[in-house]
This record gives sequence, C-alpha cells and structure tokens, in this order.
Amino acid sequence: MNAALDEDFRAKVLRKCGESMEMKEKFFTQYAEPFEAMSRAMAARFKEGARLFTMGNGGSLCDALHLAVEFNHPIIEKRPAFSAYPLMTDTATITAIGNDIDYARIFVNQLQLHAARGDMVAAFSTSGKSPNLIYALEAAREKEMLTIAFAGKDGGRFPEIADYCFIVPSYSIHRIQEVHATAVHVLWDLVHIALGAEDVT
Repeated sequence: MNAALDEDFRAKVLRKCGESMEMKEKFFTQYAEPFEAMSRAMAARFKEGARLFTMGNGGSLCDALHLAVEFNHPIIEKRPAFSAYPLMTDTATITAIGNDIDYARIFVNQLQLHAARGDMVAAFSTSGKSPNLIYALEAAREKEMLTIAFAGKDGGRFPEIADYCFIVPSYSIHRIQEVHATAVHVLWDLVHIALGAEDVT
C-alpha cells in the first residue's frame, strides 16, 4: 500500500470519527434537559423497586442488552445494581412466540406476562418502525409503565407512543447506533447521580 493510499484511508478514519462526534454533540445538546428529567424519573422508580425491561432488534438489540447489563452489574463498585431484564435473550420463548403466533408479539407477550404497573421499558431502534417494539410500547403505556424510546431518522412511530423519545437526526445507521451506545452510558450514569452518587468520569 503506497503512502498516498495510506493518507486517503487516514482521512476517511478522521472524517468518520468527526461525523460521529458531531452527531453526538448535536444529539445531547438537543436532549440534555429531557435526559435529566428521564433520569430522575427512572431513579425515583428504581428507588421504589421498579424494574427496567429493554428491547431491540439486530444491532439495536446489542444496545438494549448493554443498557440492561449496566444496571444489573455496575462497573463502579460503590454503585448499587438495579433490576433490568433484556427481553431478547430467552431464545426459546422468542422463537416459540414467533413460530406459534407472530414475531411481532415477541416483546409484548413477555411484557404482559412479567411487567407490572410502575415498571419501565426502553426500546432501541434506528427507525422507530419495528412492529414488535411498537406493540410492546403501546402495551406498556396501557400498563402505566414508564416508556422510553431511542430512535433515528424521523423517529417513526416512537414519538407518539413513548413518554421520553430521543431521536438521532441522521439516516446513517452507524451514526445512529454510535449515539445510542453513548446514550446508554450517559443514562446509566445520570440515574445514579440522581440517586446521590458521586459524579465520576
């Protein structure tokens, strides 16, 4: 590989990194206040013993799973763990529902069985148009759960059916998921700060 090609790749790396940082700054500048309100609402519910359910498909499944593990197993020793259940990990239940009923029911059926009034649910999607997430969010609102949604593009249906909806203003799936991954860490941190934890880097 010649030096000119190396420099071209270096420029691509820096451009993509710059786009990612720019999108994160734009997102958090827009949603800083709602993020605070949501974090405090979640903190209050966790304090009362509420549980968090998370859900997503594909790459967004990984973001939803990441959020659950952060609360289940805090990376900072002095912070307490809180109950968080990813609805994507029981493959037997998911495939049974998908096979016997409909894949669009894989999350809503689990929520109707396990979740209670006052619990919380967080959905991750790059489009906000996934039927299985939409049905679950609608059912969660009927159960008076706190509904949280992370999306991209125009948000799809999520703004209509979530108490808190955060939309990454991009049509790049990579940029959307990069922001969502950062949002997971910021959200986890702010919930603990709202509960009185020391703010750390």
